Amino acid sequence: MAVIEVNELRKRYRDMVAVDGVSFTVEEGEIFGVLGPNGAGKTTTVECLAGLRTPDSGTISVLGLDPRRDAAELKQILGIQLQSSGLAEKLKVWEALDLYASFYRAPRDWDALLDQVGLADKRDAAYGKLSGGQKQRLSIALALVGNPRVAILDELTTGLDPQARRDTWGLIEEVRASGVTIVLVTHFMEEAERLCDRLAVIDSGRVVAVDSPAGLVGRVDGEQRVTFRTSTPVADPVLKALPEVLNVTSSRGQITVTGTGNLLTAITLALAEHDIVPIDLRVERASLDDAFVALTGKKIDF
Repeated sequence: MAVIEVNELRKRYRDMVAVDGVSFTVEEGEIFGVLGPNGAGKTTTVECLAGLRTPDSGTISVLGLDPRRDAAELKQILGIQLQSSGLAEKLKVWEALDLYASFYRAPRDWDALLDQVGLADKRDAAYGKLSGGQKQRLSIALALVGNPRVAILDELTTGLDPQARRDTWGLIEEVRASGVTIVLVTHFMEEAERLCDRLAVIDSGRVVAVDSPAGLVGRVDGEQRVTFRTSTPVADPVLKALPEVLNVTSSRGQITVTGTGNLLTAITLALAEHDIVPIDLRVERASLDDAFVALTGKKIDF
């Protein structure tokens, strides 16, 4: 069941078109990614979803509510974490949670929430004293303290070190497992592949594709490349005769086979029939980054 429906959303700022006919749906219980470079229109799109900006045209439904007409009701069931928190440096962690909880009719127990996000030992710490990862965990807690059915997380892990980023990913997966539908705005390919069930790829204010990460990769490149060395020499016809194989090259003892379908299995079975053992075998496939370049003609700059 779709909990979010966006149809032909448009928003411009003077002479700049930020969102140009964006349409997509988000299913209940999924992590739906909005992927694109900075300036693509991602944040404007989700701010319209949350009722923080008024679109010029188009329709939005979040759990059957219109963000403009039903703003007060929507705030009770939607949690949002924006790129900038705006919290005072001296505000304590518990004070921030207690304040945000007061905005909702049926908030979560924020003491229990502190445990869930791993900040129980930082209860009395000032916001300004938290590390980058701890600030992001607090942002997630603030987005969840209202006990929402849908949470919007915007560029959640920007600026975090690799370990803090992965810790945050684990927390997001826990949040989804608790029954919250998540809209995740990101420009990190690894993050999108790790977390998202489906993605809307946005470029220059337009949706260029909506699919699972694997589906997006499969759209642009069905080829695979397998590289390996062998324990004994292998004659080219052994591999070239396989229907999955498109090309075979050899250089300095390393064999590279390009093909489609179940290429790896076909190669290993063919080699086994000739009592040949592959060594240092690697399989390379198109990545989400490759798919993004193919769909948009550009790479995401960090």
